[in-house]
Amino acid sequence: MSTWNLDPAHSVVEFKVKHMMISNVKGTFGKASGVLNYDEANPGAASIEATVDVTSIATGDAQRDAHLKSGDFFDVEKFPAMSFKSFKVRPEDGIVEGELTIKGVTKTVRFEVEGPTAPGKDPWGNTRVAVEATAKISRKEFGLTWNAALETGGVLVGDEVTITIDAQFVKAS
Repeated sequence: MSTWNLDPAHSVVEFKVKHMMISNVKGTFGKASGVLNYDEANPGAASIEATVDVTSIATGDAQRDAHLKSGDFFDVEKFPAMSFKSFKVRPEDGIVEGELTIKGVTKTVRFEVEGPTAPGKDPWGNTRVAVEATAKISRKEFGLTWNAALETGGVLVGDEVTITIDAQFVKAS
């Protein structure tokens, strides 16, 4: 079993959610850390733990970012991070299941995963792998319930959120 550390400079955690039921708003979390424990001979024994700094949220609009950080959404004063810890890795079908905690609420989430890539050496002699993982969650299940009704019907913010993680890991041992 080898240990791989998330390279935050070469990894992206992003999300998208419907806005006004007509288009998607996308955002990123700029700070994340994590550890992948991986055995090439037994990929099903792999495990991953990751933490995302919710205060690093960025959607391209400072007013929206401030609202997302407020008690209406993530409440970063009380819950500055979200985390994930796997409990099942199924390499045969590209699934990683685990516990996702957002705003103090923990739910089981299933990520569809591509990777890891074949290990490669960077110019400094480090060994790297990458994975891409995607999951869909209900934001309401995690206590992110703020919304506003639209005059034309429907709501301002959709419930389903797609999380996509493009992660690069550097071998530590």
